[in-house]
Amino acid sequence: MIEVVRLGPDDWARYRTLRLAALASDPDAFGSQLHEEADQPEAFWRQRVAHRAVDTLLAHEAGDDLGLVVVAPAWDGGDDGAIYSLWVKPEGRGRGVGDALMAAAEAAAVRRGLVTLRLEVGSHNHAAQRLYERAGYRPTGRTSTMPPPREHIEELELALSLPRAP
Repeated sequence: MIEVVRLGPDDWARYRTLRLAALASDPDAFGSQLHEEADQPEAFWRQRVAHRAVDTLLAHEAGDDLGLVVVAPAWDGGDDGAIYSLWVKPEGRGRGVGDALMAAAEAAAVRRGLVTLRLEVGSHNHAAQRLYERAGYRPTGRTSTMPPPREHIEELELALSLPRAP
């Protein structure tokens, strides 16, 4: 059974392991690059999972960490939140891990009182687009590109209107 948990500062090593695996496995899916994060000290990783305005969620099953997602304020502020850094290990793909992470991310955003969740996904990443579509995300019509040296990769913005917390 897949379980999704919110990470805290003491979980920094688990987060680091998955994050570096994500950057190595799928470098064109993230704004950061492996060489930028690989040698960061423990304090860097602890701070990432300790930020009060951020939910870092990790999916695991039977002791195996399978994926992660970050829910944080949107890049342009307001009452919107954003999905960052969603990644599922190759052996977890097609097993509902991504769906579990998206559901947990939405629940975290609703608890925080966010109005909308947004994300950016590479136009070439059709599997991720299908995951987001299943979760109810729709294109906003806005596009951007990855930071250099990958500015040739187009990103599509998708959004989901959130229900109000009970």
